[in-house]
Amino acid sequence: MEQRKYGLFTAIAMIIGIVIGSGIFFKSYNILYFTGGNISQGVIALSVAAVSIVFGCLAVSELASRTDNAGGVITYSDKFWNKKVAIAFGWFHMWIYYPTLIAIIAWIAGVYINILFGWENTIERQVLISVIVIIALYTLNMLSAKLGGSFQRISVVIKMIPLVLFGIAGMIWGNPGEAWRTTITEGTSGSWLAAIPAVLYAYDGWIVATTICHEIKNSKRNLYLALIISPLLILLLYITYFVGMSAFLGPDQILALGNDHLAVAATKLMGNEFGAKLIILLVIVSVLGTDNGMILGFIRMPYSLALRKMLPGYEKYTTVDQKHGVPVRSGVLSFVIAMVWVAVHYVTQKFIWTHGLHDISEIAMVVNYMLYFTLYAAVIKLAIQGEIKNVIKGWIIPILAMGGASIIVLSGFQNELFGIFLVICAIIIGISLLFAKQHPEIETVDPDTLEEEKSRQEI
Repeated sequence: MEQRKYGLFTAIAMIIGIVIGSGIFFKSYNILYFTGGNISQGVIALSVAAVSIVFGCLAVSELASRTDNAGGVITYSDKFWNKKVAIAFGWFHMWIYYPTLIAIIAWIAGVYINILFGWENTIERQVLISVIVIIALYTLNMLSAKLGGSFQRISVVIKMIPLVLFGIAGMIWGNPGEAWRTTITEGTSGSWLAAIPAVLYAYDGWIVATTICHEIKNSKRNLYLALIISPLLILLLYITYFVGMSAFLGPDQILALGNDHLAVAATKLMGNEFGAKLIILLVIVSVLGTDNGMILGFIRMPYSLALRKMLPGYEKYTTVDQKHGVPVRSGVLSFVIAMVWVAVHYVTQKFIWTHGLHDISEIAMVVNYMLYFTLYAAVIKLAIQGEIKNVIKGWIIPILAMGGASIIVLSGFQNELFGIFLVICAIIIGISLLFAKQHPEIETVDPDTLEEEKSRQEI
């Protein structure tokens, strides 16, 4: 069995490092837009999402603590439901969830790189830079898993600096009292519910933490604590930044500046162009670190499904390059899928969401929460079977998690293309279920066991 090497504080740091990235920097404008410049409603939206995620974390950790197998949601779906639910999760994550997030995060990097160098922020230039970013990060991770991991650790530390810095600046040099009283109705929706998809983007990634359950010491205790403490710490950091930035510039100026508000705030804070560029550079590293983490996981996604025989022609994707320690064909397939979604993102931003207030990742994340209902229901099933005797853990927590997920799903209908993308997601999941029905050879064992067996056969 794999050695359990992570303690509580390491687990908390890993979760915070996974979740905090580009979202809060990029979505503060969106949150203010949808709440009509009302900071208190923005804080409500941030808090509702955080509480929903806490209960989601606690519910899923009940499943995570009952298996030492790696694999995250695919493993939990397989073990506590069946292979059909597992393949539905796996295909959705491979074809839609991961690549849409990778495309959007790289696009955000493009926005800030344009700001850093003073280039015109056209959608064409943003997307071109995003393609270069994705190619560079894929190259980094495909050449060496260690290099990708090292960059990930460095970016975790860097991404904290701007959050704390602007939070403090807003409290000291801003005008918090006036900012809290600001309400702008013209050209805005004035609804905290409409702000939830933007907030959700800032919190996304927490589910990845459950994949390290089998490596955490005393996971039943420590994972529970980490999954409670981490979202609350992230909420504190987000509120500090959101309120601080709003007080420092003022909601009306943030709404007027849009995505350029960070650069203006950085210049105002540092007093010179060099200092402002330094802050923008820190934000870019934070964004790149987030995308690197997503790519690091996505490279192995086809490989993980192939080990379970959940892909057509799975034999092609089960090989690992011995020199670099990376499943190359799996990585190439994931890269192609990501590029397709970059193209889709360009089309939607160029011709549909020209205001930049929505993007394809919002819909993917909302649909992901619809799938989470199966995980929360699995906890209730364990309670019904008598495996979870505690009423709070077996009933109250998963029901509250479902309630939080329902709010998130309801918010998804604020996006005018939600119905169309929901149909696309349903088609992908439907094809996966058809594939599962036609391929009874799909494995339902731990992929780590398959990987070890395959390694022995290759030797």
